[in-house]
Amino acid sequence: MPAQLPLPYPATVPATSRPSSSTFTTPPCPADATAIVPPSTGRSALERRARLTARLAKLAATGHLAPLARQISALGGCALPIRLTGHRTRLDTATGEILNHLDSGRLPAGELLVRCGNRRATRCPACSTVYRYDTYQLIAAGLRGGKTVPTSVAAHPRVFATLTAPGFGPVHNQPDTGRCHCGQVHPDDDPLLGTPLDPERYDYAGAVLWNAHAPALWARFITHLRREIAKAAGLTQRALRHHATLSYAKVAEYQKRGQVHFHAVIRLDGPTGPTSTPPAWATTQLLDHAVRAATTRTRIAHEGQQPQQPAGAPVGDRADRLVFRFGRQIDVRAIRGTDFTGDGPVTDRHVAAYIAKYATKGAETTTGTLDRRLRLLAELATHDITDHARRMIHTAWHLATNRRHAHLRLRQWAHMLGFRGHFSTRTRHYSTTLAHLRAERTAWRTSQPDTQTPAPAETQVGQTDGSPVDDRTGHPTDLAAGHRSRHPNIAGKRVDSDTTLVISHWQYAGTGLVPELEHLANLLATTRQHGTRTRRSEHSGDRAGRPAGHPVGHSTDRLTSAARAGAVT
Repeated sequence: MPAQLPLPYPATVPATSRPSSSTFTTPPCPADATAIVPPSTGRSALERRARLTARLAKLAATGHLAPLARQISALGGCALPIRLTGHRTRLDTATGEILNHLDSGRLPAGELLVRCGNRRATRCPACSTVYRYDTYQLIAAGLRGGKTVPTSVAAHPRVFATLTAPGFGPVHNQPDTGRCHCGQVHPDDDPLLGTPLDPERYDYAGAVLWNAHAPALWARFITHLRREIAKAAGLTQRALRHHATLSYAKVAEYQKRGQVHFHAVIRLDGPTGPTSTPPAWATTQLLDHAVRAATTRTRIAHEGQQPQQPAGAPVGDRADRLVFRFGRQIDVRAIRGTDFTGDGPVTDRHVAAYIAKYATKGAETTTGTLDRRLRLLAELATHDITDHARRMIHTAWHLATNRRHAHLRLRQWAHMLGFRGHFSTRTRHYSTTLAHLRAERTAWRTSQPDTQTPAPAETQVGQTDGSPVDDRTGHPTDLAAGHRSRHPNIAGKRVDSDTTLVISHWQYAGTGLVPELEHLANLLATTRQHGTRTRRSEHSGDRAGRPAGHPVGHSTDRLTSAARAGAVT
């Protein structure tokens, strides 16, 4: 990528109205905007902000700030958008007519900007919020129906189970009664919570290896759970599939001590899934007993390369093999179908909200570790993390040098404290999928009245006014529109995707925004918050003499005025 990122304005725009070629400067490493080198020590943050605001003011003076603001606003506050370069063309297969054409070079930013979709709240709060809402709907649909799941599923036996890790040494905690082992009462925000009382005697190697084997331990637990259900029903495991189906959705959560434990919604359905009625013997009490029995029976041995047996050792000696199991603290609760708990068990609403809360949180939120991989162990010195997390990362890094643990890939997952499994899994029959929820949201947006569909002169096919196009939602330049069931053509009409051919070619250009656009995104966020406060005080503003019908909320005019005022300051 060149050192400068010129805006792709057409030749019809007078040269005096174009921004200078040095308006946008690309980051030093376009593949990762997070690696931008900070300004020199001689430049203060205030001077840098004033310089960026002055550049935006130049765009506002030439009338190019509004298209940029619309393109940035379409990201919904994404902190690390994906930058793409390329083109896309839609053709009508029946007539061969070109419905519309998108070239990233004609967009205001010169690139197509797509939301990152990261689930981690520490990486992108905006995208993680959408992910959390989708997870709530996915879990709730498996408990009370909806989203392709029948409402009769609410009457099926289901429990909310929590499986924890065993202890690897005493840690600072908050017992229900009495004080901690250290003799103190720790508040909720005490950084000592979860840290070992004696770090030198804490079994860090066992803690890391347990996290690495946690996914296999969960898979073995599901196998034992099916066996226990069949045993309680007086059936064989092969015959169980003809009477009942086991469905579940689970999420992995990190405790403060750095160990993974699982929260799971477990449900018993009929032989064909949620659409069929479970047998009469399938009760909540039977499922509760089966979960507890399967947890105590679940064991898994270390499957790595075994060390050389000493001379004279008996064949098949397993004394040196590591065996992992769940902790003794097992919590299994029945799930009610109402929104009021009282003194009864938990409800489907609380379970869905509880699991969705941890869908966007990783080890970095609870334990204070990293949210990305380490390339070199020396990089750890540049990060501000807790001593307990640092020691667990060091332990995972050094355990990887042992050939016995090579299959665990501990160095790749050292930032996750050894855990290398999926944080969230579900069975196929539990409920809908995240892809289905996203498709529903896209279809709903497409079905809404399109008030922003441009006139034919504004599209890239036959564009005559020379103004840059944007990629706002509902516009023919929207990347997601190429995968929708119906989309607008040049005339604004809906076209069936069965008769539409989409030809596209996209290349990855980088992650994150250049400094100028990042500053613009911050201004838009501030303007959006100001608009929210203005809408709340709309009635008081009317009483103060504001003209009726005055626009409230986000406005590019307000943003332009703010940019110009900031440049003067």
